[in-house]
Amino acid sequence: KAQRLLAHRRPRKSFFETLIRSLIILCVAIAVVLSSISVCDGRWLFTRGQLFGLWHFCTVSNGSVLKCVTDLSLANVEGLSVGVIPIRSMVSFAVVVAIFGLELLMVSQVCEDANARRKWSVGSILILSSFLLSATGVLSFSILVKDHLTFMGFTLTYWCEFVAAFLFFLNGISGLHINSLTQARN
Repeated sequence: KAQRLLAHRRPRKSFFETLIRSLIILCVAIAVVLSSISVCDGRWLFTRGQLFGLWHFCTVSNGSVLKCVTDLSLANVEGLSVGVIPIRSMVSFAVVVAIFGLELLMVSQVCEDANARRKWSVGSILILSSFLLSATGVLSFSILVKDHLTFMGFTLTYWCEFVAAFLFFLNGISGLHINSLTQARN
């Protein structure tokens, strides 16, 4: 009976597989935090005394006082007030999708049931979906304000979103790859 019970026991994960999966989860969590900060602040481009963002348009006056308005039509950029609505929706939805993906990744590691591999795969696909949404938002914003772009004009929050999109891509692909490698072994 003891041999039969051991034969039906699920094979244990190796240390390196557990380490890699834990690192993927940690990196996705970092990407979610970066993306959340970027979306909440939303000030992505500073150029010529003007600060363009997802939620506000600001100008710097003589006294270095920042005057911000939520009416983006005052920025005198064609299509900014309308175009930024789907952009902020995409990047906000990217954070929400990434949170659900992160949850599935963590649950698949904590609760090792028969569906753990499927949960990991779905979580990785959700992380890749977050990459698509986030990268589309970053690229769309850059295209929308293309006349005002300077490399040094991008703010730290813009780079947070850019790095978050990059991390979503790397971790989504890595998650699917580690799952396919270990599936073949088992």
